[in-house]
Amino acid sequence: MSQATLAPPPLTTKQPWRTVADLLECLGDIPADRVLIDPPPGTATEQDVIAVEAQTGRLCELVDGVLVEKPMGYDESRLAVELMLFLGEYLRHNDLGALAGEAGTLRLMPGLVRSPDVSFVVWQRMPPADAPRTPIPDLAPDLAVEVLSESNTPKEMERKLREYFDAGASLVWYIDGRARTVTVYTAPDQFTVLDESATLDGGDLLPGFALPLRELFARASRRGPGA
Repeated sequence: MSQATLAPPPLTTKQPWRTVADLLECLGDIPADRVLIDPPPGTATEQDVIAVEAQTGRLCELVDGVLVEKPMGYDESRLAVELMLFLGEYLRHNDLGALAGEAGTLRLMPGLVRSPDVSFVVWQRMPPADAPRTPIPDLAPDLAVEVLSESNTPKEMERKLREYFDAGASLVWYIDGRARTVTVYTAPDQFTVLDESATLDGGDLLPGFALPLRELFARASRRGPGA
């Protein structure tokens, strides 16, 4: 099946920043080394997201016409994969929707592309089988999971949180591997922080899903067989 051509999203005619400091603040006070300057900030498109990954292997999100590199270290990736294994096993017995990983870029709205570390979309919201395939579908996750990295700032994650819920998410999990906690959001201002002694459940979205967090963190931090 042929891939659909991506049309450039509309860019804001006047950006809310005049200096580099303004830009970084608008993006969430993120480190400057995560902001690409080619193409120039304010002019980037979805095609640039695809091209940069293909040419350099750098996974970027598109925010306000700016390519922002997504941080993902080895330990964070292991946590995301272990979570996906648990979710995948649940979904084999409860065929509710589709999972994607950190390279699963999604267009939350025109000009805004995010790549949750783990995303889940119910079948009812997936494009029909005969719809053209595209590397960045116009699709918002029902569940978005972000595994926090050292360069993620509170302001950046607050912005992402609002965007996920504005796009239609009903559940967002922020996993902190260093603190061994999961913050469960059911709205931007409604959340519960679970430590490793707690059990993570899927609420109404994933009924019956239950994951002891001690097991998740233990599996993601093993350094040998049987450890």
